[in-house]
Amino acid sequence: MQLSFSKNTLTKSEMMAMQEKRKQLLLNFCSSLGIQMQDLKLLDMALTHTSFAHEAKQQPKPRHNERIEFLGDSVLSVIVSTYMYENFPALAEGQLTKLRAHLVCEASLYEYAQKIHLGDLLLLGKGEELSGGRERASILADAFESVLGAIYLDQGFDVAQNYLLHMMQPEIDYICRNGIYNDYKTRLQEFLQRDGDVEISYQLLGSSGPEHNKIFLSEVVVEGKVIGEGQGRTKKDSEQHAAEQALKKLNVQPKE
Repeated sequence: MQLSFSKNTLTKSEMMAMQEKRKQLLLNFCSSLGIQMQDLKLLDMALTHTSFAHEAKQQPKPRHNERIEFLGDSVLSVIVSTYMYENFPALAEGQLTKLRAHLVCEASLYEYAQKIHLGDLLLLGKGEELSGGRERASILADAFESVLGAIYLDQGFDVAQNYLLHMMQPEIDYICRNGIYNDYKTRLQEFLQRDGDVEISYQLLGSSGPEHNKIFLSEVVVEGKVIGEGQGRTKKDSEQHAAEQALKKLNVQPKE
């Protein structure tokens, strides 16, 4: 359910009903994540964009998520860095820095935010809503960090760490073991079409797991024959892994 509160004047009973509805949405969201927030106001703030706060007529103005996003960014970095440091001792400082930057970039956080449907809970100003802000990568990535900051403040480091690693650990492990993946799909296409056009397609076979941590399964089909299957956190990742498996079967080395 998408929320965009009207700027029209509401009666006291209407305002109370709206607040109760918002509270229930936040409680349901916490339940889906396995988190029990003590102070829902922190979570509500984490999901309040500056545009909503600036347009609000109420006094005092609602608190927005810029400050708590700043905190969440630091918590994210500490959790990911600590996990990488403790579990991948062979990686040098330069490698750790490069891999972490990839893991916590806007595009990655945007995907995680989509998995837990953060866009449905954002409070946006009218202009931001109309311009597609609910699906904007930068807004969702910031909201993901803000929610992490709220969980950290409310529940402490251990709970925040468990929440984050539940989602990110498979990707961290894969990236740290294999590096930032090669473009296996392009390499496979180059190899198969070296002597002319060949029909290559990717089929989604299905998905498994909870909404916030789905695993997708895809296959790569060449001239009607399946030559590889792969799993991933996203459809794109599963296709890359399917292409990687196909390259291994064909004894083709991916490009560095």
